[in-house]
Amino acid sequence: MASLSTSFALQLMRAGASAANLTWPLNGRIFRERLEIDPNCSLWASKTPGYRPRPALKGAIHADLAIIGGGFTGVSAAYYVSKRFPNRRVVLLEAAALANGASGRNGGMMLNWVNGFEDAPPELAARIYRTTSAGIEALCRLIEEHHLSVDYRRDGTVAIYTSPARAEAAHAEVEAQNALGIPTRFLNSSELRAYLRIEHGCGAVLDPGTGQINGAQLVRGLGPVLEARGVQIYEGTPVIRIEEGRRITLTTLEGSVRADAIVLATNGYTGALGYFRDALFPLHSHVFATAALPVDAREQLGWRGLAGFSDDLDRISYASMTCDGHLVFGGGGNHAYSYLFNNRTVFPGGAAAARRAHAAMERTLQRYFPSTQTLPITHRWVGTLGVTFDRRPLIGVRGEHRNVYYALGYSGHGVTLANLAGEILCDLYSGDDSRWRELPFVQRSYPRIPPEPFRWIGYHIFTRLTGKSPRV
Repeated sequence: MASLSTSFALQLMRAGASAANLTWPLNGRIFRERLEIDPNCSLWASKTPGYRPRPALKGAIHADLAIIGGGFTGVSAAYYVSKRFPNRRVVLLEAAALANGASGRNGGMMLNWVNGFEDAPPELAARIYRTTSAGIEALCRLIEEHHLSVDYRRDGTVAIYTSPARAEAAHAEVEAQNALGIPTRFLNSSELRAYLRIEHGCGAVLDPGTGQINGAQLVRGLGPVLEARGVQIYEGTPVIRIEEGRRITLTTLEGSVRADAIVLATNGYTGALGYFRDALFPLHSHVFATAALPVDAREQLGWRGLAGFSDDLDRISYASMTCDGHLVFGGGGNHAYSYLFNNRTVFPGGAAAARRAHAAMERTLQRYFPSTQTLPITHRWVGTLGVTFDRRPLIGVRGEHRNVYYALGYSGHGVTLANLAGEILCDLYSGDDSRWRELPFVQRSYPRIPPEPFRWIGYHIFTRLTGKSPRV
């Protein structure tokens, strides 16, 4: 049995927008744009104008499978299960609105690899890469198959190395990866500048199959596809109690679901349901986006034909460019992430309360691109990530009756992994997980995180005294 307090369940993020005319210079030129500025809304959600959440569940219903969470994981699981088992009754319960969590409040980077396996043996490294690469391919095919209106690009991302020694080591690693059939490419500093005219780059590794995606458009666009298959979606429906058994009872604010099996698709919020509290840090990640730059302005900035980049520093920075020219930035220091005492998952005050963090992040971006100091910031947001102690995800099934499925702890790689998790969960649910059985993040044990107050103290001692941020 697990429960979620009603007061917590009612804390849904709200925001209001106002119009503004903005004028800004870039390298001596002037650009103007009329923008909708929302102080607590992600860029991704702003690209789904007029979205209206579905009604909440009222009354008692039955289901073969009940999915808790309407983000990447939940929607992906519903997609694959409803496709394979068209006659089974699938119900999806979302506490707020589809893509309200990290799926609609992320940095948008669609990446290969899985955190926590940097020292994996060559054969395992190759399998992990092939698995995530196939996940990206499947995601893009899904978008095209259903003609979804989703902004995405796959012209590659780079990991930038800021010292000659690190760049040299990365070059050797790329050669080893190429020998395994992994198509990464090393760029020296001059080759890097053909993509990014960036300060401090001594070299970079280009991963050509990666990119950027608007997760809110994806998740909300898949809603009608699921409903056409018979999936029942209820928004504004937080689950406040779970009673396990051969049949599981989920209690919501105004109703209940009796289901043969459930999926915990709540990532950073999973601890609030009473599960995996000793496995996850719910980490609040701050992100911002600039106004949309015209193509020639992007050229002046020095950004050409590339979806995004990250750096190699302990205080990791990352940035991406949308198809229509918004520069999205996250990370850059401890200020970019917040852990709240006792695993609290709602960041108080939303993005407006993180002004100091965003100011420091803007200064970090300006160190890479000095001319960005003149660009207006039009969107600021906070997303709640699920980060495990060893940064490795957790996907599997648990419970006395083996009917509680879960996928969580993506530790910053959730865009690819959470969508891939839908396929894995579907196979686990079907009883045939042979495709995934040897992957070390499926059905694994995990190192426990100490309880409070040691968790909070440990996190802040590590980040403040060492100067290192968790590399999510």
